[in-house]
Amino acid sequence: SGLGSRGRKANGVAERLTGRIVSAMEAEGVRRLLVVSAAPVGPEPADDPLVDRLMRRAIGAVLAELYADLARMEAALARSATDWTSVRPPKLTDGARTGVYRKVVGGTPRSGRSISRADVAHAMLALIDDPAAVKQGVGVAY
Repeated sequence: SGLGSRGRKANGVAERLTGRIVSAMEAEGVRRLLVVSAAPVGPEPADDPLVDRLMRRAIGAVLAELYADLARMEAALARSATDWTSVRPPKLTDGARTGVYRKVVGGTPRSGRSISRADVAHAMLALIDDPAAVKQGVGVAY
């Protein structure tokens, strides 16, 4: 799922629509769900340089409503019976798929500032059958 707001106002769209997807999945016995979230929803790398921490906090302040919606979406997934994975990219670009990026199960790549939408899709497909990623957030970045 790549559901989310198109602007700064989240209006609960990710949480609300993902909840509907989860309900439908549970009614039909479907277990696997991968969603796109955002890097700031995950843990901050302990060894991130100060400039990256400051940049993340500034962006987080501007996009606080969007990140709060995504955090509520992830909390709803954690309460569900689905085998979910939340992929958490930083800034998305329109670059080509490279297949070369870093991923951290349960964390966020150090100094991860961007990744192409194509590589996020590639990462999601690669995580479908990864048992280590089930019920986990996965940070992806260059």
